[in-house]
Amino acid sequence: MDVVRNALPYLMDGLKVTLYIFIIALILGFIIGLIVALLRLAPIKPLNWIAKSYINAIRGTPFIVQLFFIYFGLNTIPWISMDKTTAGIVTVAINAGAYFAEIIRAGIQSIDSGQAEAARSLGLTSTQTMRYIVLPQAFRRMLPTFTNQSIISLKDTSLLSIIGIADLTQRGQIQQAATYESFKIWLIVGIIYFIIIYALTLLANFLERRFELR
Repeated sequence: MDVVRNALPYLMDGLKVTLYIFIIALILGFIIGLIVALLRLAPIKPLNWIAKSYINAIRGTPFIVQLFFIYFGLNTIPWISMDKTTAGIVTVAINAGAYFAEIIRAGIQSIDSGQAEAARSLGLTSTQTMRYIVLPQAFRRMLPTFTNQSIISLKDTSLLSIIGIADLTQRGQIQQAATYESFKIWLIVGIIYFIIIYALTLLANFLERRFELR
C-alpha cells in the first residue's frame, strides 16, 4: 500500500494533463466534426470531396501514425513548430473530428426533411433551420454515439506518452520503472482510467434522460 500511496499524487498530476488534453481536443474535435459534416452535406461537390477525403484518410490510418506524422513529420517543415502537448491535442482533435463528422452527418440526415421544409416555409433561413430545428434534434439522437467516440478518444490519449507527454500513462511507466511494482502501479492506473470513463458514461446517461424529458 505504501507504493500506491506514494505514487498516487504523481499519477494524479498525470491525470490532470490527460484531462486537459482530452477536454481541449474534444471541443476542437466537435467543431471540426460539425464543419466537416456540413461540408459533407453541402451540394458543392469540391467541398464534399474534401470532407470525404479527410474522413477517409483519418479513419483509414492508425492513430499512432497520425501522431507521428503530426509531431515528427510536420515539425520538419521550417515554419511549423509544435510542442508535445500541442501536437497531442491536434492529433486527438483531428482524429476525433473525422468520427464526429460522420456521427453528426448521420444525426442530421435522420431528421425528417419535412421539418426543414416547414421551417423554411415559415420564413427561417437555412442557417436558422439548421441551428434551431435540425441540430437540437440531431444532437439528442447522436448523444450515445458521441459519448462512445469520446471514450475512445480518451483512451487514445494514453498513446501520447510515446512522444513524451507526461500524462497518466507515462507517469505510470515512470513509477513502474522506479518501483518495479508493475502489478500495483498498472492496477491503479487502470482504476483511474475506469473511474473517469465511468463518470463520463454516467454524465452521458444523465443528459440522455434530461433530453428525453423535454
